[in-house]
Amino acid sequence: MRLDPAQARGRFAAAPVLRLATAGADGRPHLVPCTFVIDDADRVAIGIDNKPKASARLRRLTNIGENPRVSMLVDHYADDWTQLWWARADGTAVVQRAGDDHAAHWRLLVAKYPQYAGQAQGGPVIAVTVDSWSGWSFA
Repeated sequence: MRLDPAQARGRFAAAPVLRLATAGADGRPHLVPCTFVIDDADRVAIGIDNKPKASARLRRLTNIGENPRVSMLVDHYADDWTQLWWARADGTAVVQRAGDDHAAHWRLLVAKYPQYAGQAQGGPVIAVTVDSWSGWSFA
């Protein structure tokens, strides 16, 4: 059953993690799981935190600089397939490195994820203006 945009957004917002899909100028796809929040302007905000990473030059940030179109997916899997669903948001991303929105997004992320408490919240934030919400549910 197709989810209407409001249902898809609701399920998306309640999820603990999303998968962010980006593609650079070369069109090569890149997929990564991310923590996120949705702000009052209905933008999805993804913080780049201080967990150990292979490089400070993250492919997702490079890709957004080359091609700001992104797709984000959340889903629920269960062995009882009548409980299956997914929700997707497609939009345009920018990378915030400072400013009021950057600070506000970090406050929202800290409120949703207690794991961020005590970490420096100065890392970049990916802010996505969503163009469309879509989804599917078995029932």
